[in-house]
Amino acid sequence: MSEVAERYARIADTFTARLEGVPTGAWAEPSPCPGWTARDVAKHVVDTHRAVLTRLSGGDPTPPDADEDLRTAWMVESAAMRAALADPERAGKRVKGMGGEQSFEQLVGNLVCADTLIHTWDLARASRQDDRLDPAAVEAAQAFMGPNDEMLRSPGGFGPKIEPPAGADAQTRLLCFVGRQG
Repeated sequence: MSEVAERYARIADTFTARLEGVPTGAWAEPSPCPGWTARDVAKHVVDTHRAVLTRLSGGDPTPPDADEDLRTAWMVESAAMRAALADPERAGKRVKGMGGEQSFEQLVGNLVCADTLIHTWDLARASRQDDRLDPAAVEAAQAFMGPNDEMLRSPGGFGPKIEPPAGADAQTRLLCFVGRQG
């Protein structure tokens, strides 16, 4: 198993735990993403997975369904992502990604892992769960995001950076980079 597949699995497992831990009444709670609820965050992660997976097939992502069971949808999409990463041919397929063509595995290792990681924190915060993130995944996300700062802040991307407090740990620095306050 590649480093990306292993890192994705850790991030996905943590997202799964947070998704399963959302109490029934907490789906409408506000998240750290302005204007987004816990449900909106989970839906975004599912939809991002769908969009990235269609780059392998060339098809269209599943149309949004406002009433879908997000836990079930997540299990389907994360299983598909794991299967694609486990297949060397599919993982190595060249696809359109941020900044141009790249391997599917590289797109997942950068965009999908960082997006899912940060939104795991958002979902945890919205549903009052453990918000600790995998330290190695935090470092990998920062390594990808730092050099792509300008592109990530384009419309629809992350908000303005926040100055991290002195002595902040890596997770806090990453969250401040994407405009989140811990």
